[in-house]
Amino acid sequence: MESAREDIFSFFNDLHSFPELGFAEERTAAKLADALEAGGFTVERNVGGTTGVIGTLKGAAPGPVFALRADMDALPIDEDSGHPFSSKNRGVMHACGHDAHSTIVLFAALLAARAGIAKGTLKVLFQPAEELLTGALAMLKSGRLSDVDEMVGLHLRPIQEARLDEASPALMHGSSYVVNIAVEGRSAHGARPHLGVNAVDAAAAIVNAINAIRVDPRVSHSFKTTSIMAGGKASNIIPDSAKLVVDVRAQTNEVMQEILEKIALAAEYGAKSVGGAAAVESTKGVPAAEYDPALTEVMRLAAEDVLGSSLPPIVSPGGEDFHFFATEGKIKTAYLALGADLEPGLHSEKMRFDPEALIIGTKILCALLARKVL
Repeated sequence: MESAREDIFSFFNDLHSFPELGFAEERTAAKLADALEAGGFTVERNVGGTTGVIGTLKGAAPGPVFALRADMDALPIDEDSGHPFSSKNRGVMHACGHDAHSTIVLFAALLAARAGIAKGTLKVLFQPAEELLTGALAMLKSGRLSDVDEMVGLHLRPIQEARLDEASPALMHGSSYVVNIAVEGRSAHGARPHLGVNAVDAAAAIVNAINAIRVDPRVSHSFKTTSIMAGGKASNIIPDSAKLVVDVRAQTNEVMQEILEKIALAAEYGAKSVGGAAAVESTKGVPAAEYDPALTEVMRLAAEDVLGSSLPPIVSPGGEDFHFFATEGKIKTAYLALGADLEPGLHSEKMRFDPEALIIGTKILCALLARKVL
């Protein structure tokens, strides 16, 4: 492990210097794929017509298929972190740590390959477009993960959640959805409003109806209208259409489904209350975490092998498309929350973290692999 320290830092610095946006991670994917091939993995590039990469290494004896997953994409941010290897791609930055995730997963896999896979098969997945929340589904649709029994992922955590030398075996992401609602009224002259149906009135009724939704208060959740677009043609025209955007969060998939159903009803009947019509045009989002208890326990033991202790599960209202691997792919999953003294926060142009977290994360995944495939 220690012999790989400088290689780990060098690889990370290179990825950090050349960030790429979702589904455009050409250089990143090629570098990761080349490293896997050099380490003895059979590599499939451009998985499902994307920039995704899957490396496969079979063990000496048959057994389950175990997968490590990392996201690769960056964010459309101008970096101002002061990092000595800051982004050379203007307007693009690794502000969410995906360069760290890819580095940790790569070197854990390479070190495991060097030790020799004793049983089963190790798959390494480098996924595109997590920030677009569509990369995981694209990889699943390729069919190349249909044989995977278990999969683990990880994410650096901001300093408020975990410090360097701290880790949790379960980062409890919530479900996160964006709901787009289309409202239909009827246009009329402002002097004759009784001849029209004001789409703004309908939108206001919908917002009030959404705000009156109630679900189980024991489950953390929120829903808020974040955009209303209507009118604008002239001040004396009753607008005949409006668009609403609603941001929805819930810590369980069951409560999320209940909220989405009630928002659809709020849209329909809120608009009807003023004589208009409305319907949900689209919903886009990700499910909440649903981890396998046994695999999460192995993750806890791996973290404690390295750190001596572990944090309890960390609850986050943020979303992650990793959880499609469990809900859609029916794969048993676990997910490491890795402390890194990361400041001031994720998705900040000033985001920095202690690079020693790269070593710690690699050690934890190596300890996990020692319990699963070595």
